[in-house]
Amino acid sequence: MTDPRTTVPDFPAGTILGYPRIGRRRELKRALEAHWSGAIDAEALERTAAELRRATRRRLAELGLGGADSSIPEAFSFYDQVHDAATAVGVLPARFDGFRESDGRIGLDAYFAAARGAGEDAPLEMTKWFDTNYHYLVPEIGPETVFALSHDRFSRQVAEATADGHVVRPVIVGPVTLLALSKPATGARSDFDPLERLDDLLPVYAELLRALRAAGADWVQLDEPALVSESLPASTDRLAQAASRAYAALGDAAGRPAILVAAGYGQLSEQAWRALAASPVEAIAIDLVRGAIPAAVDGLAGKTVVGGVVDGRNIWRGDLEAAWETLEALSGLGAGSVAAGTSTSLQHVPHDVADETELDPRLASWLAFADQKVAQVATLATGLTSGRDAIEDALAAASRALADRRSAPGVRDGAVRSRLAELGPDDFHRGAYEDRVSAQERRLDLPLLPTTTIGSFPQTGEIRRARARRARGELSAAEYETFLREEITRVVALQDELGLDVLVHGEPERNDMVQYFAEHLDGFAVTQNGWVQSYGSRATRPSILWGDVSRPAPITVAWSAFAQSLTDKPLKGMLTGPVTILAWSFVRDDQPLGETANQVALALRDEIADLEAAGIGVIQVDEPALRELLPLRRAQQPAYLEWSVGSFRLATAGAGAQTQVHTHLCYSEFDAVIDAIAALDADVTSIEAARSRGEVVDDIAASGFGAGIGPGVYDIHSPRVPSVREIEDLLQRAVDALPLRRVWVNPDCGLKTRGYDETVASLANLVTATQRVRARIGAGVPAGISA
Repeated sequence: MTDPRTTVPDFPAGTILGYPRIGRRRELKRALEAHWSGAIDAEALERTAAELRRATRRRLAELGLGGADSSIPEAFSFYDQVHDAATAVGVLPARFDGFRESDGRIGLDAYFAAARGAGEDAPLEMTKWFDTNYHYLVPEIGPETVFALSHDRFSRQVAEATADGHVVRPVIVGPVTLLALSKPATGARSDFDPLERLDDLLPVYAELLRALRAAGADWVQLDEPALVSESLPASTDRLAQAASRAYAALGDAAGRPAILVAAGYGQLSEQAWRALAASPVEAIAIDLVRGAIPAAVDGLAGKTVVGGVVDGRNIWRGDLEAAWETLEALSGLGAGSVAAGTSTSLQHVPHDVADETELDPRLASWLAFADQKVAQVATLATGLTSGRDAIEDALAAASRALADRRSAPGVRDGAVRSRLAELGPDDFHRGAYEDRVSAQERRLDLPLLPTTTIGSFPQTGEIRRARARRARGELSAAEYETFLREEITRVVALQDELGLDVLVHGEPERNDMVQYFAEHLDGFAVTQNGWVQSYGSRATRPSILWGDVSRPAPITVAWSAFAQSLTDKPLKGMLTGPVTILAWSFVRDDQPLGETANQVALALRDEIADLEAAGIGVIQVDEPALRELLPLRRAQQPAYLEWSVGSFRLATAGAGAQTQVHTHLCYSEFDAVIDAIAALDADVTSIEAARSRGEVVDDIAASGFGAGIGPGVYDIHSPRVPSVREIEDLLQRAVDALPLRRVWVNPDCGLKTRGYDETVASLANLVTATQRVRARIGAGVPAGISA
C-alpha cells in the first residue's frame, strides 16, 4: 500500500456516512441485554455483532456500494460512537479502572461499566448528539488524563471486513469533536477546557490511523460535527483553529490512510471550511440538506468534496432532481472531484421501507429508509460517472412521487387550517402564575417537597405479551381492557403504599410516548419495523407525520379517570407535548415546523379540556425534546424558541387556574434554553439532573426561575439503585439553592425501561430521603409558606 500523501487512493463517486447498527430486528439490542443479564457471555455477544457487521456489508454491496473504493463505512458500535472513540484513546474515569484488563486495556467489561454504572460508581453522563434524539456518553477528561491506544476494535473490524472481501472505511469521531463534547473530569480546575488537551491527543490519533492502515484501510472517516455547531462551549473560531491544528498534524502523520473529514448536521462554519480546505486531508463531506454550498476557497483542487444531498435524518423520498442540481453546482467550487453522499449517518432512519407491509402503498411510495437512501446515493453516483442521461428515469420517478405526495387527500385539511387561522393572542396565555398557585394549593393540599414520578412505570414482559396477543387477535378488546385496568390498579396501589404524593397510572396501555398518540391522531402513520437507535440497546419506532393533524376522539381520558377513581391523592393526566411529538417523529417537510406543531397543540388542547372535565386536577405535558430541536446556529434559534414555546402554550393555555400543569424535560444543557423553559409558563417543571449530579440546579438558581421545579434525584437510565444518602444529597442541593415552596422530588425520567425490583427499591429510597430532608427543615411548614 502506498503512502496516501503521495498517491491518494480513489474515492468513490457515491458513499454514505454511516448505516443503522442495532439490527433490522434489533438483534444487537437483544444480544446486549442478554449479555448484561448474564444469559450469554462476551464471546457470544461478539459473534452476534460480527454477523450484524457482515450482514451490513453484504447489504450495502447489494445496493450498489462496495468494490475496492472504500464506499462502505465501517461504523458499528456496541453502545455509542463517542464512547468508542474515547475508550480507544484511553479515556475512562478512574472510578472504573478496576474493570480494565490486566494490561490496562479497555475491554468490554470496562466499556459497559462506564456506560451503565457499576455498584456505587455512577455511569458517565448522557446527553443528546447535537439536535437529534440519539444520545451519547459524555467523556470525562482532565489535565492529568493519560491518552494511549487502549483497544483495537476499530482495527479488528477493518481486518474482519478485509478477510470477507470488503474494502471498508472505518468511521471514528474526530479529535476536535471528541474533546469539544467532553466535560472536565472531577477535580479539574474550574476554568479547564478539554480542548486544551488537543496536542496531547493528536499523537494517539496518529497511532490509531497507522494501525487502521496496517489492518487494510485505504481511507478513514473522522466525524467532526462540532465544526457546524454554535451551541458548544468552545467558540466557532476556537473550534476552527483546533481543526486547523489537528488536521495539519494528522495530515503530516506518516503511514496513515487517506482522510475524509465529515461535518454533518448543519452548515459547516466558514472558518472551519477554510481550515479543512487548507489542510492536507484528502476529502471533506458537508451537509447540503441543512447547509448550503460554501464559497470556493484555496486548497480544494486536490480534494474530493462529498455533497451530502440525501437527507440522513428524515424518511421522505425527497427531490432527487434538486439533489442532482446541487451536485452540479458543487462542481463549480473547483475541487478535484465531487461525490454524492448522505447529509449524516443513516443511523437516524430505519432500515428498509420494504419491511413495512402494513403501510398504505401510496404513503410507502413517498418514503426512503436507509436502504432506499443508499440506492439514491448510488443513482446519483452513476450520474456523476456516466452523465445525467443515465439516471433520467430515476430522477423523473422521484419527481412524480413528490408531486403525488403534495396532492394526496389528508395532506391538507381545510377544517384544521381554518381553526389555526382563527387563533388570537389570548389563546396562548393563562392567568397570572401566583393566582394559579393559590388556586392549586387550595385544591391539591400537597405537603412540602411533594413527591411524584414522571409518568410511566415498568413495561413488563407480561404487558408486552398482552399487547402482542391483542394485536394478533388472541385477546378480545374487553379482555385486554380488563388486563390494563388490573395493571393500573396495582400501580396506583403500589404508589400509595410507597407514600408518593402525586400519583400516575403507569401508562401500561402505551407502547411509546409518541407512537401511542400518533395511533390516535389523524395525519400520522406508524411502522412495524421502523426501529431507530436512541442509545445503547434502546430503540424507538418514530411515527410518520404526513398530513394535517387532528384528534378524532379523546385518547387518555378514560384511563386517567379510572386511575383517579382508585385514590384520594391527586393523579396526573399524562400527555406528550407538541415539540416532542414532532422531534420523535419523522415530520412532513412541506411546511414550517411551527405550523405543524400548532396543529398538534390544538389536538392536545382538546385532550386537556376533556381531562379537566373528567376531574383530573394535575396534567403533565412532557417536552423532553425542547432543547433537542434547538438549531445549532444561533441565528436560527430565536425563531425556533418562539414557535416551540408558542405551541406548548397553545396546548396548555386553555387549562383553568386550579389545574396544575406540569412539564418534563430531559438530557439537555438547560442553560441555553432556561428563558424558554420559563416562558412555557408551566406550574411545575421536572428536569433531568441526577446523572449530572445536580449541576443544572445552579443554572436554575442563577436564572431566578420562579415556578415549581423538580430536579431529578434518581437516574433511571442506569440499572443502579441510588442509595438514600445519594438521593438525599441531591435533594439537599436543590433545597439549598432554590425557593423551598417550589421544589418537587422526582426521578429524572419515566420508569418504562426499568425492572420492578429496582424501581420499587429506588422509589422507596426517594421517599425516605424526602422524609429526612423534610424533617431537617421542619415538616410542619405549610407548602404555601416561603422558606
